[in-house]
Amino acid sequence: MCCLFGILDYQGRLSLARRRQMLAVLARECEARGTDAAGIAYCVNHHMSVYKAPKPAHLVNFQPPAQAHFIMGHTRMATQGDEHCNYNNHPFKGGAGNTTFALAHNGVIHNDQLLKVQYQLPKTKIETDSYVAVQLLEKMGKLDFRSLRKMAEVMQGTFTFMVLDDRNNLYIVKGNNPMCIYHFPREGFYIYASTKEILDQAATKLHLNRRHRKEIPLKQREILKITPDGSRHVEQFQNDYLLQSSFNLYGWGGHYPYYPTYPTYPMHPSVTPDEEQPSYLEELMEFGESIGVMREDQQLLLDAGYTWMDLEEMFYDPMLLDVCLRDAACPV
Repeated sequence: MCCLFGILDYQGRLSLARRRQMLAVLARECEARGTDAAGIAYCVNHHMSVYKAPKPAHLVNFQPPAQAHFIMGHTRMATQGDEHCNYNNHPFKGGAGNTTFALAHNGVIHNDQLLKVQYQLPKTKIETDSYVAVQLLEKMGKLDFRSLRKMAEVMQGTFTFMVLDDRNNLYIVKGNNPMCIYHFPREGFYIYASTKEILDQAATKLHLNRRHRKEIPLKQREILKITPDGSRHVEQFQNDYLLQSSFNLYGWGGHYPYYPTYPTYPMHPSVTPDEEQPSYLEELMEFGESIGVMREDQQLLLDAGYTWMDLEEMFYDPMLLDVCLRDAACPV
């Protein structure tokens, strides 16, 4: 459970002080989904900069320069890769052909090791599962809708990716993890965060006028591109395995015996499983019981405010499950 956030000041009307204030408030609110590390990325004159640290966002002094108008950020709850090794933290820097980019991810990728084998990706010191997305884009040698689509279509698990290139094009690859985007056309900027609740809290603290904003719809299996002039372009990708871990990378259909299988739900990108199929949560909880997670513990997590997507992540990460159970049992 991590959080993506950012500011896209495409008309350049926000002062440096205002941008830094907005960034600080967004980052602090996003700590609700991760305090192990925090980082930002921005591009000035085709030079990509990444600044991150293994500490909560409120302890990180984010000071992007005046020329940085598109800023993407990430707060991390570590699930794979020691956060004290800063190279494991988000955003990650990469290069695809002549394009430099930064990538951040919310979710858990279950088949990263298999992808490394299939695509013969080089070994690196980075342990984080998310980094396989950077390596796949680098392998394809280009950053565009086509390469992002191909990357997203081989991912198993839960994800929403944020990718910023060295021309200040921002791509949001929306899988089954949440994302909320507000557009303020009168002022010429966007802000976004992984959940509507977090974004609303930040907007209130920043005294942003609700009447001036427009929520930008983004469905599952969509890639949204926001260009430097603020225009938007959307394309779709296919991925039937967003809630499964049975995808055979070598045969498109078989099952690896050592990967358990999640229940599935119909492909209606604009509808969540809870809305489309009321029995889905029950099936998910039954699955949790089958791998040893007591129903009482699952209900405790749900009562504490965790979602079905959070449960799905925890089932594949015992350390994360243990941390969340302790938090739920002993709330601050």
